[in-house]
Amino acid sequence: MPVEASVPVKRVFSDAPGWNGLSYDDVVSGLLRSVWNEPRPPDPPSRVWRDWVLVGVLVPVAILEGVLRPDLPWRAVSVIVTVGLTPTLLWRRTRPLPMVAIVCGVTSLAPLLTDGVPLETYTMVYLLVVFYALFRWGSGREVAIGLTLMIVMVSLSLLFGRLTPGDMVGAFAVTSSAVALGGAFRYRAGARTRELEQIKLLERERLARDLHDTVAHHVSAMAIRAQAGIATSASRPDAATEALHVIEAEAARALDEMRAMVRLLRRDESAELEPGRRIADLEQLTGRGRSGPSVDVEISGDLGDLPPSVEAAIYRIAQESVTNARRHARHATRVEVRVTADDTSVRLRVSDDGDSGLIRPAASPGYGLIGMIERADLLGGTCEAGPDSDRGWTVTAVLPRTGAAT
Repeated sequence: MPVEASVPVKRVFSDAPGWNGLSYDDVVSGLLRSVWNEPRPPDPPSRVWRDWVLVGVLVPVAILEGVLRPDLPWRAVSVIVTVGLTPTLLWRRTRPLPMVAIVCGVTSLAPLLTDGVPLETYTMVYLLVVFYALFRWGSGREVAIGLTLMIVMVSLSLLFGRLTPGDMVGAFAVTSSAVALGGAFRYRAGARTRELEQIKLLERERLARDLHDTVAHHVSAMAIRAQAGIATSASRPDAATEALHVIEAEAARALDEMRAMVRLLRRDESAELEPGRRIADLEQLTGRGRSGPSVDVEISGDLGDLPPSVEAAIYRIAQESVTNARRHARHATRVEVRVTADDTSVRLRVSDDGDSGLIRPAASPGYGLIGMIERADLLGGTCEAGPDSDRGWTVTAVLPRTGAAT
């Protein structure tokens, strides 16, 4: 038999290349490390009034079950343990692992007081909420440790005869459902967070693009003027010629660096040297779309010397607001766009006359609104949207004239 055939199968498999040239052991260890180092979901809700109500309901229910169930073994111990574990619901989100440890420890040790008879109150089904919270709000290491405690608890119950194999299968199915539900909601919340971050990133790219296109236009003009100055510098002093050379070099360098930076933000899209959108371009919104409500634009106030970033932001927020009104405003016939300016700020108001009774405020803002809020926040301003008291929907944005966050 050849020597190679005597190599253990496990060794051959572990040495085989996996994803990206990694061995199987590297892939598995990397996966385990990523699970172990998974942080907690951000901003877990602390104790809310619903938690206190839940505990307040469960306590009398447990007592009532102890009074009304004639077949309940070890009635006093069962009721005391059931009631005593209800406070774990109050800290299940902020301290999920300690709460699971308390539940596993108490339910495993309680049969010592009942001659090995397991606790069988129906009210203790609320413990599934604690297990759910571990997988929804716990970190990776907390989930791993808590899962180990749960397996040990079930194994001890099976070992000491407190659970039959059939009961263990049923308990495993119910507990797995709660655990899977917690993991599913955790993944859903994480996916939502990633989508929101992506929307914010895309809005930052658009803002960077507008800034680049505007500044690049002026820098290109500066470079052309410098070249013209060099061409006519024969009759000028040498100092003027040297200054023009410096202007040309600095302008070309700044333009190259900005193009390189924005090329990364745009994922290698070609750069445009035309100026970005301006407030005057809002008039173009009146002619877009033959169907849907009409758009009326009114611009007033001192709009001179506004930074290009502010003008581009006003246009983009108005454009998104008008698009949303045309898509979602029920029975709307008119959309009003009003831009006013004073010495310190520029104010945009976009409103429609749709049926506000058919508009339901979403539980979380849509991606378009998130982008508008992000753009206004980057410039040190604010953006709000909501239904009017009479009818329709209104978007209001206030940006500083300086175009910079304070």
